[in-house]
Amino acid sequence: MSEETKKHLSLSLTSPIAVRNLRVGYGASDILKGVNFDVPAGGVFTVVGPNGSGKSTLIKALTGLVPATAGTIHLFGNDITNLPANHRVNAGIAYVPQEHNVFKNMTVGENLKLATEFLNSLRVPTKEQQSKIMDMFPDIADRRKLLAGNLSGGQRQMLAFACALMSSPQVLLLDEPSAGLSPKFVQDIFVAVEAVRKTGVTIFMIEQNVAAALPFSDLILVLVAGEVRLVTDADQLLSGYDLHQLYLGGKG
Repeated sequence: MSEETKKHLSLSLTSPIAVRNLRVGYGASDILKGVNFDVPAGGVFTVVGPNGSGKSTLIKALTGLVPATAGTIHLFGNDITNLPANHRVNAGIAYVPQEHNVFKNMTVGENLKLATEFLNSLRVPTKEQQSKIMDMFPDIADRRKLLAGNLSGGQRQMLAFACALMSSPQVLLLDEPSAGLSPKFVQDIFVAVEAVRKTGVTIFMIEQNVAAALPFSDLILVLVAGEVRLVTDADQLLSGYDLHQLYLGGKG
């Protein structure tokens, strides 16, 4: 573990997400090999790395979609390692997957309504809160009667964001939010990420588009071959490290 990573690995388990010695695998081999990190409150924590590094496995482990084989995941000091995925939503985590993140055969309004159907009463936002959420996504706010399948890719991503926020999360997990989008919508997505961050929600994001994500990120974790290679401030990543070398296994 590098000195830079140790600097960002606190000893307490009071951060929104604290991961300790996390191992996750499919079958006999581990995909994640003893991962450690803390996600500070109120910022954007972005995970980057080459294809096959374990990024998707990591975010699915945080959501409860794949089980940990060892280690722990804490949410604000509470151990959620074995908590089912649906219980993690009511604990304060929302997740926007990369694909299949809205119901295309339902309207925008129906998708938004469904997002609150199975929440406990503490998580259901008030009408005023729902209105503020929709103010962040003007591209879909006036399309409530339109089928989600008729939205553009960027608009569907905006809808998925809005649906996730309907659970009043403390932590929002985003899996490749800019994947497959046009340059315009890539910018719009990250503007939306920044707007969500300003509400106090902590954001954990997996992203391949490093250049687009950096201006909107506070900390960057570089994951390579299932191991944390580096955790550093976003503004120091490109100025102080060679990302290509980090991906290849060097120290940068």
